[in-house]
Amino acid sequence: MRIGVAKEIKPDEYRVALTPAGALELINGGHEVAIETGAGVGSAFPDEAYTRVGTQIVSVDDVWERSDMVLKVKEPIVEEYARLREGQILFTYLHIAADEPLTRALIDSGVTAVAYETVEVRGGLPLLAPMSEVAGRLAPQAGAYFLEKPLGGRGLLLGGVPGVAPGRVVIIGGGVVGYNAAVIALGLGAQVTILDRSIDRMRHLEEVLSGRVTLLMSSSLQIAASVEDADLVIGAVLVPGALAPKLVTREMIAGMKEGAVVVDVAIDQGGCFETSHPTTHADPVYVVDDVTHYCVANMPGGVPVTSTKALTNATLPYVEAIARDGLRAAVAADPALAKGVNVVEGKVTYEAVAEAHGLDYTPLEGVLPLSAV
Repeated sequence: MRIGVAKEIKPDEYRVALTPAGALELINGGHEVAIETGAGVGSAFPDEAYTRVGTQIVSVDDVWERSDMVLKVKEPIVEEYARLREGQILFTYLHIAADEPLTRALIDSGVTAVAYETVEVRGGLPLLAPMSEVAGRLAPQAGAYFLEKPLGGRGLLLGGVPGVAPGRVVIIGGGVVGYNAAVIALGLGAQVTILDRSIDRMRHLEEVLSGRVTLLMSSSLQIAASVEDADLVIGAVLVPGALAPKLVTREMIAGMKEGAVVVDVAIDQGGCFETSHPTTHADPVYVVDDVTHYCVANMPGGVPVTSTKALTNATLPYVEAIARDGLRAAVAADPALAKGVNVVEGKVTYEAVAEAHGLDYTPLEGVLPLSAV
């Protein structure tokens, strides 16, 4: 298979979808790998690092026009819609439940769109997990920074000092993002509360975090009470492939402390704060009711050296399976990968996406009769 790696053009996105080590594995498997000029530079992988392992360096037109499968990190933006074409596989983060124009562009193009974030193994999301780990660990850092007074924050040090109480961090959601956010917030010395709706998950967090956090059952009333008392609130809620629920209302935001900070890690899926809208690394925050909102939609892009390596570690086995067997056989052999297929031949094959946009849903079997493979 001819595999192309496109350069990311979303603002302040420095990751690349494949490391030179990953490219070499694919080449050793008999595949042809082409990467767009300069695609890896932001992740400290110059073109020479790819050519040394046999990767072709090509133009953006060659990547999109000649590749059987295009690998990206982020979803295509408007300037890339016209490059999508029938018969091609696009494998990337899509988050299309929160993006109707992109959903329709994928449908109209005839491309086969496979989303990293909906590949699912026993309830886990193995291709989303590494970026969730990164974003979760970045969230307390960002929150701590914007709590500084010159940046509009409360002027509070999250860890406190002897004789002065630490800041209060509330994390809504105890999954991969929430756990990793708690690890860093605890490391900073903050007082940490996690809200979740799974008692089993809270028991697990109690064990792995050695009882150092307060664990509370999430409800509208509990969220309101916790948010009101918080210095930093981290939204770490995820419904796989679907829009994030708006758990923190405008009224709750208005009741927070002046200069408090919220970090909405769920912004890729629409955000879990009613007052959230996407921001960028170049302009990361805005203020609503005296509360600073950090809603950067590609947080891991700020640490691309770490993120790119972690992403390739997770995605490469699935890329290899598709390249080796073809998409149809690969998804037939792996139900986890099958759940990653969101759009095929102009049909939406992921139910939560269809529901989000009021579109017809076609089960994957209706487009790719997997039992016949």
